[in-house]
Amino acid sequence: MSFSFNGETRDYLKVLRGRKRPAWASVTRGLLIVPGKPGGYLQNTAIQPRTIDVPVMIEGENIANLQKIKEDLASWLVTEEPKELIFEDEPDRVYFAIVDETFDPDELVRVGQGTIKFICPDPYKYGLEKEAIFPSDVVSLNYEGTAPGEPVFELEVLQPVTFAMIQNQNDEYMLIGKPVNVEEQIPIEREQRIFWSEANDLTGWATGNGIDGAVAGSIQTDGYRFYPASYGTGTGWHGPAIKTSLPEVLEHFRVDALVDFFNSGSSVGRVEIYLLDDAGAVIGKIALKDITAHYAETYGEARVGDSNINYHLIDQTGDTPSAWNNFYGMLRIGRYDGQWFAYIAKIDPKTGVHTARMYRSWKDTAGQFTKNLAQVMIHFGQMGTYTPATVKLHDIKVFKWNPITQADIPYIAYEGDKITFDHKDKNILINGETRLDLKDFGARFFKLKPGENILTVYPEQAFNVTCRYRKRFK
Repeated sequence: MSFSFNGETRDYLKVLRGRKRPAWASVTRGLLIVPGKPGGYLQNTAIQPRTIDVPVMIEGENIANLQKIKEDLASWLVTEEPKELIFEDEPDRVYFAIVDETFDPDELVRVGQGTIKFICPDPYKYGLEKEAIFPSDVVSLNYEGTAPGEPVFELEVLQPVTFAMIQNQNDEYMLIGKPVNVEEQIPIEREQRIFWSEANDLTGWATGNGIDGAVAGSIQTDGYRFYPASYGTGTGWHGPAIKTSLPEVLEHFRVDALVDFFNSGSSVGRVEIYLLDDAGAVIGKIALKDITAHYAETYGEARVGDSNINYHLIDQTGDTPSAWNNFYGMLRIGRYDGQWFAYIAKIDPKTGVHTARMYRSWKDTAGQFTKNLAQVMIHFGQMGTYTPATVKLHDIKVFKWNPITQADIPYIAYEGDKITFDHKDKNILINGETRLDLKDFGARFFKLKPGENILTVYPEQAFNVTCRYRKRFK
């Protein structure tokens, strides 16, 4: 008999008799004792971390091999945070555990025996993840856990919505945005997409100019992404650039670009998105670049203005020098009512969740950078003869920001978007991007109660809803 930890097992380890897996985690009751009154009043209940003692035997080829096994055991079990612990005789239950204290086995030739102590900061044990697809806007979900569960609701948007809400039978609810009062309010498109290139066609794109360096080489498409077919030659920064005009000239705008920037210790390179006015002058840019030879270190740059007169919103690495290395994600820059903003984030290709996020904003109180946006330009760069990073652009979108009044209610999501209410990690996402700013003041990350849960989704017929959760047990 054995166990798996962090998704791994070891053939040299066997679990012995004498395991201590308590039926529930230790419970501490706080009692108020009143003199002259029998008994006491229950004030509070605290559930302590769960401890699990596992006596084991490890077997090697000889005493020397046994020492190597102990090293491997430490590499496997000593982690910085709790990991999944699953016992062979309880395969449908998961503990989130971390080893405590040490393991000092008694050794006899090629066999060692001792006890591994696990501690579970989260005292509950869990079933395997389940998924429930809502057949309608009102559903009954039978939750079979013995402790309240933490659901994750995923809402696929079927039509433009100004709000999204899920409520249970106890009037607990999660809500983002605002419903429309049809007597006094009008739903409007606050961010109106006016341009979208899916990087599948170069029609409408022309050779650009005005980059911080020399334009050389060419850009092609593989039907899904723009990429540099060649960089040309040059002693400094050089590479291809293409630009296109927008359907409208914009004062208030947002530009989103989905890019790859894969760098190694031997590569140097950059990918840049320039903002141009109607005369082709640069009014801003956002970029990723690696300028360090023989060491991978990705910098983000978000700049208002041109190379001579400017203000930098971002000019640094992420939270660590390697945070944006091997990057697939979002570059965003925009302006609304004189407020410039920039956002850089990796995107998990499996979940779509934004990570390694950085947001910066700056108010142009002096009115120095007021030129309107008329064109966008894409540039891939190489420095001298250094090996370039692997860079591609998946798509680029431009949004027009429409001013709103108190009588206007903006749409928060559109057909094809995905809203996530993550009651486990206490987060709200739209297309993988955290949007806790949209949360209603009275909304709560409620739990699934043991037994029947009546869940209602609003607005009606606006979403395809999936609920993912794990049964939780005391």
